[in-house]
Amino acid sequence: MTTAVPSPALRMGTAAGRGTLLAAVLASGMVFLDSTVVNVALPKLGQDLGANVADLQWTVNGYLLMLAAFVLLGGALGDRFGRRRVFLIGVAWFTLASVLCGLSQGTGWLIGARFLQGAGGALLTPGSLSVLQASFHPDDRGKAIGAWAGLSGVSTALGPFLGGWLIDALSWRWIFFLNLPIAVLVVLATARWVPESRDENASRTQGPGRTRRRFDVAGALLGALALAGVTYALIDAPARGFTSASVLISALVGVVAAVAFVLLERRRGDTAMLPTGLFGSRLFSVLNIFTVVVYAALNGFTFFFAVYLQNVVEWSAFRTGISLLPMTVLLLIGSARAGALSARIGPRLPLTVGPVVAAAGLLLLRGVGPGASYWTDVLPGVLLFGLGLTLVVAPLTASVLAAVQDRFSGVASGFNNAASRAGGLLAVAALPLLVGLSGGGYEQKTELTDAFRGALAWCAGLLLAGAVLALVLVHRPPRAAPPSQPCHSMPAATPPARRG
Repeated sequence: MTTAVPSPALRMGTAAGRGTLLAAVLASGMVFLDSTVVNVALPKLGQDLGANVADLQWTVNGYLLMLAAFVLLGGALGDRFGRRRVFLIGVAWFTLASVLCGLSQGTGWLIGARFLQGAGGALLTPGSLSVLQASFHPDDRGKAIGAWAGLSGVSTALGPFLGGWLIDALSWRWIFFLNLPIAVLVVLATARWVPESRDENASRTQGPGRTRRRFDVAGALLGALALAGVTYALIDAPARGFTSASVLISALVGVVAAVAFVLLERRRGDTAMLPTGLFGSRLFSVLNIFTVVVYAALNGFTFFFAVYLQNVVEWSAFRTGISLLPMTVLLLIGSARAGALSARIGPRLPLTVGPVVAAAGLLLLRGVGPGASYWTDVLPGVLLFGLGLTLVVAPLTASVLAAVQDRFSGVASGFNNAASRAGGLLAVAALPLLVGLSGGGYEQKTELTDAFRGALAWCAGLLLAGAVLALVLVHRPPRAAPPSQPCHSMPAATPPARRG
């Protein structure tokens, strides 16, 4: 017997609709901001705490690792226990960890706090999107998601600008303390306006009156171990060598854990953290591969760019942050339009053209050097990169959710977030190795210049690979169901029944 699911009724023009959107945008904004603002702080915190390249990588990757590994479990917990409830827990956890980051007295403390911060982000990130998907009326859902994507993207670009000002005016520690007032607003808005929702099919009855909820903790731990093993090997290899025991063992552990994760999820079927039936939709599979590739390029670029502008071009943290401000403007005014365009013509063209334009921007930025002019050397590349990103963000987000059944919105959102974080995680771990940057090399102008130019070439190549993938394999997602149909969700390709 199928449990009836109340039809979502929030509309964009109502106070409840605006309040729900505000809570989702501010919360996801904290997570996205802390994914980018730390890059601007790396030179200052590295100097303050005596960090080497590996420490800087782990400062970024400790956060990304926990997001990538546990955001899927966060989505599943929201689907089963209530998206609003898990969302609020994540906000509180993330805020506490942010305070610990700001109080750090050494690299070990900071890295540990970043791991905790990422775990909190894994709870609130999927909730910020899935509450929109589950709460808004189908006629307004696309607008809400488009607004979320655009405004959340703005916070991603705004992070370096705001963080640069805080770093120069106060200290790098204030980029973490900033989350406190934002979190207060999120909690107030959520308590006032956000409705509770859950996947009623997530409960499995075990006899009369008894309900048991199953959680795929083993799957989450295997996923974390797989990413951690590969990441540790990539970061440790420059210092210890590829043939060292620690590198080989960590790489082996990562590969074995990844294989075990896939086998476990297949065996558990619909009770798994990641129901493998979702990948019966080719569009869902392709879009997540595309996500890994594009976000690897994005995170690789932002990791190197902020350090390069400060340590080689000798710009201040604020000037470095403000150099990316055009991206903010483009995302603000363009994401909703890109989402509407994708709804009319399908996602293939935006997801093909966007990465090509962004790659052109990165290739232009390879020529930036000491004494560079912002207007003639930096701005053209930043504009192209921002324009390309604008064409990608909203169509990608909407297409991923449209590719699965609505009851899997939390899981789909969680997995797509995991894919984006995994892409960034692997890029930050691998790029310094690929371009020969290690130890204190980020403080040496010649060494950092060569590494920066090589890294941007790799990132441009990744973007072009994503464009080819979209051109060949991405197609229009299924259309939303008319309001007169009994099912309120957007129809999607139904995952095939699990064999056996």
